[in-house]
Amino acid sequence: MGASVRRAGADDIEAVVAFGTAVVPPHYTPILGPRAALAQLDWWTREYLEPAVQAGRVHVATVGDELAGVCQTGETSSGQVIWKLYLAPSHRGHSLGVDLLRHAIAVLPAVVDHVDVEHFRGNTGAGRFYEREGFTVIRTEPAPVGSSPAGDVIWRRLPLTRPGH
Repeated sequence: MGASVRRAGADDIEAVVAFGTAVVPPHYTPILGPRAALAQLDWWTREYLEPAVQAGRVHVATVGDELAGVCQTGETSSGQVIWKLYLAPSHRGHSLGVDLLRHAIAVLPAVVDHVDVEHFRGNTGAGRFYEREGFTVIRTEPAPVGSSPAGDVIWRRLPLTRPGH
């Protein structure tokens, strides 16, 4: 069955929360340790996700009835940012992440000329993915003192070429 990528609706929120709970801690435990991996779930609650869904900033990839991936965009003082881009392990390596990323970028306001993303240094797979997609490193925020350098936050930027620009 083919994959579908779309903006999330209110009916998707519980599935997105469950997806985060299932996917995020196992992904980050080897990188950040169990406590920090569980702390990532602070960003996967109904209270946090509902306003983002209402604003049209959460996107989902489905394969059949299965939620296979989630991407969330937002805004910082530097412009547009991708806060989340996760795929279920069984759907990684099949271009679904590229489709999800491109969909989320395509629906950003037309005046946007770049988008930023952040990932942990220890998340080397994410680093390789974003590099392949044209993102370049713009800065690094060190992990808290006493933490592993794997927790450094790498910020990357993708310049956007839009019709009419």
